[in-house]
Amino acid sequence: MKEVVSISLGSSKRDHEVKVKFLGEEVRIRRIGTDGDFEKAIQLLKEMDGKVDALGMGGIDLYLYAGSTRYSIKDAVKLQKAVKKTPLVDGSGLKNTLEREVVRYLQEEMDLRLEGKTVLMVSAVDRFGMAEALHAAGCKMIFGDLIFGLDIPIVIRSFSAFEVLARALLPIVTKMPFRMLYPTGGEQEEEPKVKYAKYYAEADIIAGDFLFIRKYMPRDMKGKWILTNTVTKDDVEDLKQRGVEYLITTTPELGGRSFGTNVMEAALVAFIGKPWDKIKADDYLRMLRKLNFKPRVEKLN
Repeated sequence: MKEVVSISLGSSKRDHEVKVKFLGEEVRIRRIGTDGDFEKAIQLLKEMDGKVDALGMGGIDLYLYAGSTRYSIKDAVKLQKAVKKTPLVDGSGLKNTLEREVVRYLQEEMDLRLEGKTVLMVSAVDRFGMAEALHAAGCKMIFGDLIFGLDIPIVIRSFSAFEVLARALLPIVTKMPFRMLYPTGGEQEEEPKVKYAKYYAEADIIAGDFLFIRKYMPRDMKGKWILTNTVTKDDVEDLKQRGVEYLITTTPELGGRSFGTNVMEAALVAFIGKPWDKIKADDYLRMLRKLNFKPRVEKLN
């Protein structure tokens, strides 16, 4: 049996464990939250190193992207250095392969029309593949990186302007304490602070990291589509109550919830059988097809 573990800076209340079969082999997949405790995360990574098949780094990105240029997050590098033997991934490999593939799947296999729809992309620097694919599909983009990452009430509506801004800000932002940029620990359980509702109202689709989507989410989400990653049963029920029409998660549902991209990337790495730094986008895509991974598309209302 293979074993995959995600050590997350997020809330332990969102922990989950499941056993599934991939290619005829049983895999135990676990998510362990540390409630924002960096030292605990480092300790757990060290304890798991060499004892499991692959590790995921949850609740934090190792890299943020501006086009083809990637920038390392200072705090994430500390976690990376704790691991010496086991492959450690942050989900970026899947964000740049699976999430592009999901946009194609929605159009070509689900016949969901994207062209002309307005998308509020809550943070494109951590999901550049998704943002680029939605833009290429003919969506009208609203980039909310400044709002959701820095609480600066400015949106960007041009893809080229977003890239210029990202290249200017990322060298500075990636050196900031990560907790200033993203909710960790108990912050993830707080009720949404309703703010910037006009941008949610303007959009047909709200896309990106779920905790960012939830951060300022208004009560009225009638008719909206949510394109995201990790959601629990409680999250799904909440979205239903708010009137969301479609929930689309880029990772499949396993044992009643969708795991984060870092978890699913770790599972793929465990089966691909190559050193992590030698794995290419085509390797991920081939394995996704072998496993017949499909996004979760659920009509809630």
